[in-house]
Amino acid sequence: MFITRKVEFSASHVCRNASLTDEENKSLYGPAANPHGHGHNYVLEVTLEGSPDPVTGMVFDLKRLKEVLNREVVEPFDHRFLNREVPPFDRIVPTTENVAVEIWNRIKPHFRGPEARLYSVRVYETEDLYVDYFGGTH
Repeated sequence: MFITRKVEFSASHVCRNASLTDEENKSLYGPAANPHGHGHNYVLEVTLEGSPDPVTGMVFDLKRLKEVLNREVVEPFDHRFLNREVPPFDRIVPTTENVAVEIWNRIKPHFRGPEARLYSVRVYETEDLYVDYFGGTH
């Protein structure tokens, strides 16, 4: 069985690779390469997989899941300039793909028990663009 929780955060970023020229960055990332950055209202969906507990009837305590997402993602990412304020984006380009991987890495340690396992992270950068990440297992 799968259960999904959604949270939102707003953040700005710039897509620029320091090893490329301005022209190469502009060609590759388009307007997203503007050094002043731009922002998004990101939507994050985290899906856990497991069996409902016979006593509680829940795959995972949803209050606990919300606490993990708020502590590990919303608080450090919300209203931040990712490139300047949220490691590792001071070293890697904060594309939606890289944001999804970083979120996976931040929350994965909280789902190591027998209750439920982290199945996927979906990050919407805009309403018509999202990335699904499965931790390299699918």
